[in-house]
Amino acid sequence: MPDPAGPADPTVTADATTDAPAVEVAREEAERHLRALVGREEAVLRDDQWVAIEALVAHRRRALVVQRTGWGKSAVYFVATLLLRARGAGPTVIVSPLLALMRNQIAAAERAGIRAVTINSTNLEQWEQAHAAIAGGQVDVLLVSPERLNNPGFRDEVLPRLAATCGLLVVDEAHCISDWGHDFRPDYRRIATLLDELPTGIPVLATTATANARVTADVAEQLGHEALVLRGSLDRESLRLGVVRLSTAQQRLAWLADHLTEQPGSGIVYCLTVAATQEVADYLRSRGLDVAAYSGQTEQTERLRLEEDLAAGRVKALVATSALGMGFDAALGFVVNLGAPSSPVAYYQQVGRAGRGLPPGQSATVVLLPATEDRDIWAYFASVGFPREELVRQTLEALESSGRVMSTAALETHVELNRTRLETMLKVLDVDGAVRRVRGGWEATGQPWVYDAERYARLREAREREQSAMLEYLSTDRCRMLFLREQLDDPEAQPCGRCDSCGGLELPGEVSAESVEAAEQRLSRPGVPVEPRRQWPTALGELGVSLKGKIRTPAQEGRVVARLTDLGYGTALRDLFREDGEGTPLTPDATVPVGLVRAVVEVLQEWQPRVSAIVHVESVRRPTLVADLAAGLSRYLQVPVAGRFAVVDPGVAPGRGATNSPQRIAAVRRRHALQLDEPLPEGASVLLVDDLVASGWTLTLAAHDLTEAGADQVLPLALATRA
Repeated sequence: MPDPAGPADPTVTADATTDAPAVEVAREEAERHLRALVGREEAVLRDDQWVAIEALVAHRRRALVVQRTGWGKSAVYFVATLLLRARGAGPTVIVSPLLALMRNQIAAAERAGIRAVTINSTNLEQWEQAHAAIAGGQVDVLLVSPERLNNPGFRDEVLPRLAATCGLLVVDEAHCISDWGHDFRPDYRRIATLLDELPTGIPVLATTATANARVTADVAEQLGHEALVLRGSLDRESLRLGVVRLSTAQQRLAWLADHLTEQPGSGIVYCLTVAATQEVADYLRSRGLDVAAYSGQTEQTERLRLEEDLAAGRVKALVATSALGMGFDAALGFVVNLGAPSSPVAYYQQVGRAGRGLPPGQSATVVLLPATEDRDIWAYFASVGFPREELVRQTLEALESSGRVMSTAALETHVELNRTRLETMLKVLDVDGAVRRVRGGWEATGQPWVYDAERYARLREAREREQSAMLEYLSTDRCRMLFLREQLDDPEAQPCGRCDSCGGLELPGEVSAESVEAAEQRLSRPGVPVEPRRQWPTALGELGVSLKGKIRTPAQEGRVVARLTDLGYGTALRDLFREDGEGTPLTPDATVPVGLVRAVVEVLQEWQPRVSAIVHVESVRRPTLVADLAAGLSRYLQVPVAGRFAVVDPGVAPGRGATNSPQRIAAVRRRHALQLDEPLPEGASVLLVDDLVASGWTLTLAAHDLTEAGADQVLPLALATRA
């Protein structure tokens, strides 16, 4: 829970007057609710907490509160809820972006006697009961995810009733509203429409801990109604920040193994990719540390269990992606970042998980272990931003020309975007009014739409500036907390006296030879399983491909040496497969490097596949590499190269449809055909060889054709996978 005590000197940027009738509110009454909420008899409201509560309850204003993590923003809206409900107002509606945040908020609300329910994608079976409780006046707080705001049934049937009857609307993590924010979410843009439709006199509170001046101004403008802005100091007095620069992945893993137990209490080790969380957690467990991997791919009940274990101190650390971020509330003693986030603001958000609720006098340690590959990962995530104008136009044209509702799966066959990017783009177009989400999919509205190229260019430039600032943070000799606060435009920023630059923290830079050797052994162990595709995408018929439903004869589980994002062989593989922005290889085509030859042999020795023939996927970009790999495997396994999945239409570009499953299948079907030098022997077990697995559909179609040609089983093998 937040620490509500202590003085504050907020920056108030709007007048607190209004034409709405004033309601007498006693600070003593508010503080009684606060004490019930936090369970401390000595608790009192900060002055700016009271300013916000009085604005909401007495004057029915709209307010934006930008205050550091742990300051007590949730206390503001829970106390305001109790005061408003006592005066006959309807329930509070809180738009909250993360399930972890919802769980913590419900638990906090119950301590103060607040009846709270949630509606989100994981509790469908409880929706009807929740709606009935709301209608019966038995709910004080309803928490909804932003995705619900764009669900047709919720948007058209439930939301209007809530907007008309709610007593307070709360937008938590409000920086997500702004596309200038570090964690912009298209679904949050629907809130602007909700705000416009609210009846007069319903107060609105937006809160965030991570908004610079530009984001603050943008959110305040979207709130409208001359919103009150309360902005306080963003110093985190319980945090001691430091950076340890080590040259190799092995040394960084060894640092964790050697020094994690020295960090106070339990905490989080943040990684930039899902693959890294698994790899790092596996290594640390092998060194005797009680850790677990956590990401957006972790099953929901397992995520809840891991969060509870971390909060209770039953594990030393969770090795996590940013999926364990906003809203996770526990008294953590440290945060370590293995790899730097691309923005100081995003970094401030992550380190804010530490130091909350610690006893007076205790502090949390925050360590950043940057890596040379960080910028490659930043570049990848930057490449999946808002699509180019021609792709947006293709989407709108497909919807308009069809004259019908189209599912996302059907739209995939018209636009070369993967499902996630297509959904994100459609949500933006929905808020812009060009399309509308309805039951069964999407429809065009016929309204004109303008591609704001200038704005998107400014956003790209802003992201590039953020990356440059993050690199500056790594090398600065100035106070690190001062640096982060300046990035957030904190007017009160000053040296903290606690970080490694200020002399308040000394971090060891040495690692033991034993831990480095163990890390080397772990990272040099090649071999990552590749799961086969088992279901054809829907709507392939619209592209003239007669494949649908379950794949009757899928490939077997395959192997690659490593993922491109892996810490060990990933470095060598990224160098081998490096491309420019147009997909042209930057490394000359050549035979397989000796180090990777040894890795392939080690994979085969561990895997031990039963093979009677080899077929390779023909490549235009790297013909020598793939042919050499197949020939070498033929010599090593003493089985023949029986043919190739040959390029028969070089007019289809190699990467055509790579980000979109239906279009990728259609492109591969036109581009490739199976060519065998002789019929496969009866019961053949074929090793299907490729260089790089991207979508997996090339191997899937080759395996399909090999099975049709008589193969009993198909075993894919490649050097790397992008996944």
